[in-house]
Amino acid sequence: MLYALGGSSAILAKANGQDIKVLNMYSRAPKAFSLFSKDDSIKNPSDLKGKKIGGPAGTNLHQELLAYLEKDKMSEKDVEFSNMSIPDAAAALDSGNLDVALLGGPAAYKAKEAGLHEITNGENLIDAIICVASSEKFTKDHPDVIKALNDAQAEISKFMIENKDQTKEIVKKELDLDDKAYDYMFPMYDFSTKITDKDKEGFERTKKFMLDNKMIEKDFDINLLFE
Repeated sequence: MLYALGGSSAILAKANGQDIKVLNMYSRAPKAFSLFSKDDSIKNPSDLKGKKIGGPAGTNLHQELLAYLEKDKMSEKDVEFSNMSIPDAAAALDSGNLDVALLGGPAAYKAKEAGLHEITNGENLIDAIICVASSEKFTKDHPDVIKALNDAQAEISKFMIENKDQTKEIVKKELDLDDKAYDYMFPMYDFSTKITDKDKEGFERTKKFMLDNKMIEKDFDINLLFE
């Protein structure tokens, strides 16, 4: 079971022939993914030319970087990109080993609070779709587990809607956030679990982008992720 899997990661797996099926959605939050730097002179994609940039490859953040570069007809070849985790990217930016870090969620909020320069977020660049997935074989062999998962997610969604204050306290404790951080980030996220036509269109746009940028080589019918 793959919980909170980036849409681009699901597409990458399917394009490479792996057995994967999207069960439902986890979240959509393009504004929660950002490019940060200590250099506030970086205002446009062209300002990134030759810069050392780090973040997780094959993810929403990686897609955001490529989409941002594409606005000035640039590509990954125009920068020095290094594949690394979000915590490692944040640390490398802090130590001066990176010019730009790809950060999301709490790491992005902490960077903003620390006064780092937010070059851009993912709005109008990526769909930032995150899903829940499994192998099709597992879903067929263990329908009871899939039902239990779906029931649990429905219960959690209902709890979040009906118990907003309690939800806030749970999230704050688990992610070590204060009120300000929670109030800033939570509105960015759509946690509806239902797969909508708009979500499928987002997966299709993401797949096309990955094909155009040679992140995947093989095209496929996006509906195969859901059927």
